[in-house]
Amino acid sequence: MTDNLSRRMNRHRPLMVFVSAMAVLAVVCAVGIVADQRVVTGAPIWLKPFKFAVSFVLYGGTLAWLLSLLRRRSRIAEWAVTVVVAMGVVEMCVIVGQVIRGTTSHYNETTPLNAVLWQLMGAAIMVLFVAHVVIGVAVLRQPVAGRAGRYAIGLGLGLAALGMLVAVPMTLPAQAPVIEGIAGAHSVGVADGGPGLPVVGWSTTGGDLRIGHFVGLHGMQVLPILALLLSRIAGGRLDERTRARLLLVLGVGYGAATVLLTWQALRGQPLLRPDTLTLTAVATLAVVTVAAAGAVLARSGAPAGGEHRPAGPAGPHSERVEGDERTEVTA
Repeated sequence: MTDNLSRRMNRHRPLMVFVSAMAVLAVVCAVGIVADQRVVTGAPIWLKPFKFAVSFVLYGGTLAWLLSLLRRRSRIAEWAVTVVVAMGVVEMCVIVGQVIRGTTSHYNETTPLNAVLWQLMGAAIMVLFVAHVVIGVAVLRQPVAGRAGRYAIGLGLGLAALGMLVAVPMTLPAQAPVIEGIAGAHSVGVADGGPGLPVVGWSTTGGDLRIGHFVGLHGMQVLPILALLLSRIAGGRLDERTRARLLLVLGVGYGAATVLLTWQALRGQPLLRPDTLTLTAVATLAVVTVAAAGAVLARSGAPAGGEHRPAGPAGPHSERVEGDERTEVTA
């Protein structure tokens, strides 16, 4: 089964080459962080390409896994993945190229060349977003998993799209102090490059839009992992429908948390210094999510040992299909 999954994950050769290249680039950038003492906007100059390379490894690896779940190869999905790879190459070439030139890539319009490169990146990101949506539609048109798996995959893809969208305010120069030649910022209320959290660099003195962006993007990995954990830990006690409903609750809560983090950042508030309004919103979200999950569990009434309720007229057929799909996911 493992060999079969490995073969299916390697169906899209350009994607696997890209993921491998990004893994190598991440190692090169890690060496650069140590060996190259140059600093740009308060961080080691090789830190940005390192973070982007790691992110593309995770994103590309997840796409390869999703393609491997398709029972029938989808030309639309594969073409869209090829577009994602092409846009990823464009983005990484600009980021690394600007590092080599000793300047920033994002929001940099200090010279005509820098402005063209930044606009090229912006166009690539927009195309990548559209391709991501196409992949989501193409993948979900096929029965890629059991009900809980479909919820996890669909919500994960949706959360990743939300993570891309909440980055849009970064391109609005009014969010941070105006600096000539700079068309946007990560931070809100303070200039980019100030004190930040280790590794991620999120501002500790103002809002930082990268937080919601990061959390949303990685919902694509978090939701399938939660689905796997639910299946392994509670699969014998909760039926498929209950696990799917729990994933829906968790996915909606995760999306709300992404929006909440972006809202906090837009108010110029550091992640670790929330005010009373933010704490109230966090507490409300936590209570609502826990209550909703509790209601799902109370409604399920699933007996211990994983026995299912009697199926309706279509129950046996539905049960057989979902069982087959679960086998497909774990193959």
